[in-house]
Amino acid sequence: QVQLVESGGGLVQPGGSLRLSCAASSSIFSVMGWYRQASGKERELVAASPSGGSSNYADSVKGRFTISRDNAKNTVYLQMNNLKPEDTAVYYCYAYGFGSTHWGQGTQVTVSS
Repeated sequence: QVQLVESGGGLVQPGGSLRLSCAASSSIFSVMGWYRQASGKERELVAASPSGGSSNYADSVKGRFTISRDNAKNTVYLQMNNLKPEDTAVYYCYAYGFGSTHWGQGTQVTVSS
């Protein structure tokens, strides 16, 4: 069974930075990325990194967030800079491959002064 283990969430002040990590137990994923879900809202795509393709981002995070992958470690990262209160949410790592999507357990990011 595929497992995705996330880390790096926490409390940060507006304008601060956090780096999320997601380590996968398997390496056969064509796409890895991040969604987030704020309280009372639907889950939304934050960033995605397809193998051999260009990453894409939600408009709300462009220029502030950067997604990257270390295929040797089966890990995807999300560097989040200039965080805003509206970035507060539970962030979920996902991995897609061979017709299946797998999810991490979620990590809370809270941006507050």
